[in-house]
Amino acid sequence: MTEPSSYVLENARIVLADRMIERGYVAVENGLIAEIGEGTAPLRGFDIGGDLLLPGLVELHTDHLEAHYTPRPKVHWDPLAAVISYDAQIATSGITTVLDSLRVWREEGAEEAGGMAGAMAEAIDKTRSAGLLRIEHYLHLRCEVPMPNVVEDAAELVGRPDVRLMSLMDHTPGQRQFRDEKKLRDYYRGKSGGMTDAQLDVLFARRLENHTRYAADNYQGLLKLAAEYGTPLASHDDTTAEHVEQSITDRVAVAEFPTTVEAAATLHDGGVKVLMGAPNLVRGGSHSGNVATAELAEAGLLDILSSDYVPSSLLLAALRLPDAAANFDLPAAIRTVSKTPAEVVGLTDRGEIAAGKRADIIRVHRAENAAAVRGVWSGGRRVA
Repeated sequence: MTEPSSYVLENARIVLADRMIERGYVAVENGLIAEIGEGTAPLRGFDIGGDLLLPGLVELHTDHLEAHYTPRPKVHWDPLAAVISYDAQIATSGITTVLDSLRVWREEGAEEAGGMAGAMAEAIDKTRSAGLLRIEHYLHLRCEVPMPNVVEDAAELVGRPDVRLMSLMDHTPGQRQFRDEKKLRDYYRGKSGGMTDAQLDVLFARRLENHTRYAADNYQGLLKLAAEYGTPLASHDDTTAEHVEQSITDRVAVAEFPTTVEAAATLHDGGVKVLMGAPNLVRGGSHSGNVATAELAEAGLLDILSSDYVPSSLLLAALRLPDAAANFDLPAAIRTVSKTPAEVVGLTDRGEIAAGKRADIIRVHRAENAAAVRGVWSGGRRVA
């Protein structure tokens, strides 16, 4: 059955970038939004039944693809099947544009960082070319700065046309997100199937040595790569004044998960978009003991939400944000998961329900402080 290229979604509550339409319609033609109107649609269309119509969500940082490719420690699933199941989960979470976060470093003794970025990028290419994907996929290269081969590994991928973001990370024990080494030990015991303290001692000692030997030169090498290819940069877990100053000086576009109010405030004042975790907001706090997303939102320091490790959290957090922070109404909350993240990586053709934009639209039903995605359109095509 051939899908219509032109249609109307009517009887909907529509969330625009700056206001709500309590009852209106959206007309779509050839994959683009042609018209938005209030009241009764001039032509009969698909009755949305009073549900919300939102722009398709835009996700800048999710490493959830790894959960599909390595569903158990040391178990690698078929890469094409992993991408297809991941794509379906992302789409039904209301996300129509995703930057798949790929770890581009390799580290002996750490199972979750096994140099899988190239294989995953190839699998995304193959499924995209075969028409097996529902939504738009781009790449986010996650670069662990102290790793010995990270610059060479990043150089193999950064020239791809689908790379939209490169993050500069440093998870050296005692720094940034894991200033408390005990929390890092707890993280790895759960993440890696129960590493012993002796094994962690070896891992941490090697990471400290790598930081001393490689971090400074690698950081400059990654900056050079990003500049050469015009790739936006993200900092990660900025904590100290030195971290923040470095991020602003190096003109990063987005600061992922700053760990304190002070760091977020200085970054925000410096023109850097502040990204925080949607799971943090839904749970009511950080699992690492760092600053809460809601606290930054209340202080006017939140620009972008990311689902991080729970894809469905992106929509839920955006819908709950107005209750968590009085300075956010629903349109402002939805901007944190649509228009703002799209713009920060140069995707200006999407991210809002507006005439001439891509028809990336989701239908959402709310009840009992929860939400269900009832329909997803990507480029005007119904995909879920």
